[in-house]
Amino acid sequence: MTRPLIITDCDEVLLHMIVPFRQWLDERHDVHLDIARFGISEALRRKACGTVVEKGHVWDMLREFFTTEMHRQKPISGALEALQRLSALADIVVLTNIEEAAHQRRIDQLGSLGITFPVHWNQGGKGKPLAAIVAAHRPSVTLFIDDLAQHHESVTQHAPEAWRLHMVGEPELAPLVKAASSAHARIDQWSEAEEWIMDKLQGGGPAIGQPVLADHKIV
Repeated sequence: MTRPLIITDCDEVLLHMIVPFRQWLDERHDVHLDIARFGISEALRRKACGTVVEKGHVWDMLREFFTTEMHRQKPISGALEALQRLSALADIVVLTNIEEAAHQRRIDQLGSLGITFPVHWNQGGKGKPLAAIVAAHRPSVTLFIDDLAQHHESVTQHAPEAWRLHMVGEPELAPLVKAASSAHARIDQWSEAEEWIMDKLQGGGPAIGQPVLADHKIV
């Protein structure tokens, strides 16, 4: 058994995603992104005619963004500083849902910001890859951070001992996202989240048997 382990998402937890993506869509594709008005499934619309961008084209645009525009992504307020402080107590791994072709670009992107922790790429639910990371590290405590509810549900199924923090670090997006029912807490600012994370890591116990959203708050 080794030190505590933090496994964190990247987009909207460590780095802003939706805002730079929206800016680029407007400039490059003449497409407007408005989740607040239209929801995620119909958020991308062509400015010239207002029609919804087809799902296949959305994935093409995301692929292009992660190929050429990752430099637009800036750190979420407080994220880098909190990770550095937490790294004194815990091992840290980034588990990010991107295509394998973008894996090295993500490593380079984070490295340019001083984030040199291991980076794992993934597609789909994060429960199984997280369980594999945990098995390799054998940590005393595991804590998972992500902005998407489906990943908290997946981790609950495959690694129920992990503490689960739902964080949506993008201020524009956070009010639109419901708290993940499979998470133990919802905290959107690193200035508040760091204390909660430290408490769980120092407590030394697994999350099994603990009620979800026991510390539910949105800040």
